[in-house]
Amino acid sequence: MTDSDTPLDPDELGHRLTEVFDLVGPLYRRALRKLEQGEPVEGASVGVRSVLDLLLRLGPMTVPQLGRIQALSRQFVQRMVNDAVDRGWAETIPNPAHQRSSLIRITDAGRATITAVLDREHALNRQVGGDLTDAEVRACVRVLREMLKTFDHVDLD
Repeated sequence: MTDSDTPLDPDELGHRLTEVFDLVGPLYRRALRKLEQGEPVEGASVGVRSVLDLLLRLGPMTVPQLGRIQALSRQFVQRMVNDAVDRGWAETIPNPAHQRSSLIRITDAGRATITAVLDREHALNRQVGGDLTDAEVRACVRVLREMLKTFDHVDLD
């Protein structure tokens, strides 16, 4: 095992992960701005985009489920769902497991919208340089997942 393969002690890890947070914040805000620039094209806000993406990938869900997955308040997610429903991109359907909490399902129009958004995002992501390897991207995802677990207990409402 080389020094770069040895786990960091908690103090050093804390300092190094601060570097990650210092990059993630601006990256997130810039990416949101870029995505919002595409809103006039597809008409989907970043919040609605997130809802449609989850519904496309995971199938029908309740608003509380969508909120938990996205680490967003139920109230905010409800507004995004309402917007998606108003635009014909999602619909509410009965929930056999819970009468008072409907399932939200993506429509064909919603599929077309989120596909256009994801295609545009993919084209942007293809422009990332640095000759990144699969191992580097896997390592980045692993680090971010571990960092996210640290905040699993944070109340979102």
